[in-house]
Amino acid sequence: VYYSVYAGWDRAARGPPPYWFPSPIDCKQTNLGRVMEENGPKLLGASYKDPISSFGLFHKFAVENQEVYWKIVLKELSIKFLQEPMSILDASDKSKKGGTWFPGAVLNIAECCLLPRPSQNRTDESTAIVWRDEGFDHYPVNRMSLKELRTLVMTVANALDTMFQKGDRIAIDMPMTCNAVIIYLAIILGGFVVVSIADSFAPQEIGTRMRVAKAKAIFTQDFIIRGGKKFPLYSCVMKGTSCKAIVIPATGDCLGVTLRDGDMSWKDFLSRAAGRSPMYSPVYQSADALINILFSSGTTGEPKAIPWTQLCPIRCGADTWANLDVRPKDISCLPTNLGWVMGPIQLFSCFLNGATLALYHGSPLGRGFCKFVQDAHVSALGSVPSLVKLWKAGNHTKGLDWTKIRVLATTGEASDIDDNLWLSSRTCYKPIVECCGGTELASSFIQGSLLQPQVFGAFSGASMSTGFVILDEQGNPYPDDVPCSGEVGLFPLYFGATDRLLNADHDKVYFDGMPVYRGRQLRRHGDIIQRTVGGYYIVQGRADDTMNLGGIKTSSVEIERVCNGADEGLLETAAISVKPSGGGPEQLAILAVPKDRSATYDANLLKGKFQRAIQRNLNPLFKVRASLF
Repeated sequence: VYYSVYAGWDRAARGPPPYWFPSPIDCKQTNLGRVMEENGPKLLGASYKDPISSFGLFHKFAVENQEVYWKIVLKELSIKFLQEPMSILDASDKSKKGGTWFPGAVLNIAECCLLPRPSQNRTDESTAIVWRDEGFDHYPVNRMSLKELRTLVMTVANALDTMFQKGDRIAIDMPMTCNAVIIYLAIILGGFVVVSIADSFAPQEIGTRMRVAKAKAIFTQDFIIRGGKKFPLYSCVMKGTSCKAIVIPATGDCLGVTLRDGDMSWKDFLSRAAGRSPMYSPVYQSADALINILFSSGTTGEPKAIPWTQLCPIRCGADTWANLDVRPKDISCLPTNLGWVMGPIQLFSCFLNGATLALYHGSPLGRGFCKFVQDAHVSALGSVPSLVKLWKAGNHTKGLDWTKIRVLATTGEASDIDDNLWLSSRTCYKPIVECCGGTELASSFIQGSLLQPQVFGAFSGASMSTGFVILDEQGNPYPDDVPCSGEVGLFPLYFGATDRLLNADHDKVYFDGMPVYRGRQLRRHGDIIQRTVGGYYIVQGRADDTMNLGGIKTSSVEIERVCNGADEGLLETAAISVKPSGGGPEQLAILAVPKDRSATYDANLLKGKFQRAIQRNLNPLFKVRASLF
């Protein structure tokens, strides 16, 4: 069955332009289509026809029969259990609203990323990572085999054992480089816990996350190299925390900074592994063991510390397998950071699916990154809408060949329809899969699918095994086939979702006040979504005070805390996000109330003060577009 995935163009609304060409996809050869062909007849009986017409039935079956679906998916991913789970899901204890997944299972998820897997044609000589450093755009891309990656990860794990106790929490605050990926996997392989901190945070925010996570140490770089410029990183870490820092040079072998007492160079750290066995025995733990602490915006001003277990990476790999169709030998690239949820998602999505991880050590904003996509033969490219807008405005893909790309993905913020059409056109109109989820879900709850028509700027349905309803103002669910708008309520049996928070009441945050549906209390996510006449979904914003700025969710409380002190003449401020009339990313505006109502203020001058305050104390990636009185 060949199916032309309408590459996001809303034909009913606009009609296709004369240069528009759909890209045919053999749906039976997609990951999900192949599994549906193998299992559809026995699971759905005579109702099963083919992957396209039976997609809705199979999705419903996956939601209602989670044990069957996840047993099928586990065979597709690179998962090795030391001890097999007694069952897939135990939902008998109603006090555990999300159920108990993989009871009795014992594994090390980092080890799963590092071992050959014959069913995926993954050997020790398979390419695990391809990368390029900014400024070396005319050099061949660098390659690292699976065996080389495993050896380096074991070296770092050996060095960690000489300094820390099992279970210690160790932070990473650096760009997503090869070294960052090696450190991330080594921490988990050795039975420690990663604390994820984005490299754009100001010292105060670094300190907050180190304190909340109770981190013992932090890996960082001396500088960040972006767009040919050097930005200090180690100095920010020093100001933010007194914990031991292990510092990696951004370029070359020598550090460009002087270390404070107690801190350590990357070279000295690696030397601690000398004389130890080059082999390393992974630390095996239960499926619900903590491996990573990530952070999401908190509505009280302190970020929520969100624990990831070994179940979360499996969900990452499964969603990418099903919805983005990432396969063994694919080369997947998404410019991101291990401090944000998409960093770990990208890492696990590649390694658990047998794909190659593509990394660009530098700025993704310009032509250098776009040329890397060409030279690395990237076949699955992820982005955020703000990036696409910059690539388009700078014409950075001119003369480049992106035809190796067979699937595109976008996430983080609302898409611009015209920008998406431009992006798809760079790849001979390959489909763009829209994704929307959350750190606490380790996945997207709504996504596009290669087995369904796509519309730019919209989602075609729930991700596989995910169920949800849209609630009216009284908390009653709308019928599944009715166009409507309201807060989304997720079915609570959601594989990979959190069942605890480290610094907040999980039940209060995600369940209190939510209605009971089909005998189980729905899980809160916080998004307001619209179901259109055609059955597509559009995210309309948040039900709480969270906003999305450049793909980063943050609370207005966090912005206002910083802006209130930007000028001594201010009584208070209010941070709001505004959606552009033509669609696309949200824009930040600050409303200000002066103490002296008769005083005259220059709005542009105040806007600059707000921007500098946010840059110093929160995140320089947040841009103030307007200030009003």
